[in-house]
Amino acid sequence: MFANYLIGLREGLEASLVVCILIAYLVKTGHKDRLGPVWIGVGSAVALSMAFGAVLQFGSNQLSFEAQEALGGTLSIIAVGLVTWMVFWMRRTARHLKSELQGKLDAALAMGTVALIVTSFLAVGREGLETALFIWTAVQSTGDGWSPLAGATLGLLTSVVLGWLFYRGAVKINLAKFFTWTGGMLVVVAAGVLAYGVHDLQEAGWIPGLGTLAFDISSTIPADSWYGTLLKGVFNFQPNPTVVQVVIWLLYLVPTLYFFFRKPASGGVQGKPVQAPAEPKAA
Repeated sequence: MFANYLIGLREGLEASLVVCILIAYLVKTGHKDRLGPVWIGVGSAVALSMAFGAVLQFGSNQLSFEAQEALGGTLSIIAVGLVTWMVFWMRRTARHLKSELQGKLDAALAMGTVALIVTSFLAVGREGLETALFIWTAVQSTGDGWSPLAGATLGLLTSVVLGWLFYRGAVKINLAKFFTWTGGMLVVVAAGVLAYGVHDLQEAGWIPGLGTLAFDISSTIPADSWYGTLLKGVFNFQPNPTVVQVVIWLLYLVPTLYFFFRKPASGGVQGKPVQAPAEPKAA
């Protein structure tokens, strides 16, 4: 539940902040009558995300075992790629998100109602589709359909409450630090999802090495124990991973965390100032 609560909270808070910025800007600029198209776009994005999750869940049940494993592994890798791109993008653009959205909204106001609907739909729909895909992969990896869904739902509800409090001005936090630390935790969660996706592709026969285990500590950390369940739910920990899983997990986690937490280099090259040539004295 915790891992999916974190996913729902972070993705939902992104969407909530976007909606708050759009609504606040329309109200402040005297376009309160144009809020209807924004809500239509937001509602359409939520409906699309839920439909996408339902298609993933019920569509995969009609496939053979090998096809289900291949689909689950492929979508897991795609979800990891999307989440990785998202956390880096938000860390880079969190400070400029407000001005960027306001610029798009000005253009949409000039173009009309349809443009407002499309702008709000695209702003919220991206987070919604990413959330649906990532939660679906988490449900497949844990084998428990209720706990991940409950955690994600609680995270989304918390993000809605926080978004409303942000709009009312009751809550003020350092969003840059918030997205940095939650992004780092999501990278760890994504590493586990990636390892699980690789295992799915091994079971589907797409990647070799299914029988070559890196280690087996099932007797020390049983998968059905409370701590084994906790590790699997949060980090997708497996007590008997294959060598390929461990290698892929390390190759993703170590460099991704390094580049994510690395401080950006100061711009420009510092050196000795170039002096302009002295002008000749007047005669």
